[in-house]
Amino acid sequence: MPEVTDADGLTVGQVSARLGVTVRALHHWDDVGLARPSLRTTGGYRLYTAGDLERLHRIVVYREIGLGLDRIRAILNDPTEDVPAALRAQRAQVAERIDRLRQLDAGLDRMIAAHERGLLLDAEEQTTIFGPTWNPDWPAQARRRYGDTTQWQQYAERSASRGPQQWQAVADTVAALDRALADAVAAGVEPGSPEANRLVERHRTVFASYFPLTRQMQVCLGRTYEADPGFAAHYDGIHPGLATWLRRSIDASARAHGIDPDTATWQ
Repeated sequence: MPEVTDADGLTVGQVSARLGVTVRALHHWDDVGLARPSLRTTGGYRLYTAGDLERLHRIVVYREIGLGLDRIRAILNDPTEDVPAALRAQRAQVAERIDRLRQLDAGLDRMIAAHERGLLLDAEEQTTIFGPTWNPDWPAQARRRYGDTTQWQQYAERSASRGPQQWQAVADTVAALDRALADAVAAGVEPGSPEANRLVERHRTVFASYFPLTRQMQVCLGRTYEADPGFAAHYDGIHPGLATWLRRSIDASARAHGIDPDTATWQ
């Protein structure tokens, strides 16, 4: 494309192609008084001179580094404007955005890993936090069993925001519940009694640190605690017969709330 002088001009389409901006943007900049063409054809069409192109080049550069149109106008129109100071301020804002994007990227990595793995702790950390009876394979088993459920997604989203300290707090709460359950079995508390029902409610509350637990879902968990060898060994290791006592207590509480444990489903 030939050089343009202040004696002639380029059309809007030619300027658009030369600068890589849209015709709509050029029209808008003209309408708001940011970059008006100096010439018009006899038919009223815009023609941009060499001086106009220089101003447009600067606008494009400033827009690419994120300056708003009002700020660009001030820089271009005010000869006393401290351009380096304005650019430094913009650089600081860009640095802040970059930092936020890096944090977002790291958060997305954790969220993806949590959906795929459940716990973002290595096997040693899991054993340290949850105790020697903890099986590091349990999160993978849970994902295979529940990975396509809303509850797994809720669990993963909570897990993504937790580090070892947060999981230690969860583990301490669970351990306190386990001790209370063991004490109840040792004291001969009967399933369906007020004390047993309070412990069942406490179990639901504590379990909410993983995901909200409905009463029907709690019944399904109770079955798993008793039938699954790993879970049964865990609870019976806390106190003999605890796995069955907990399942029976959950069932009795469910019946008190109008739920038939024999037909309860994961919902």
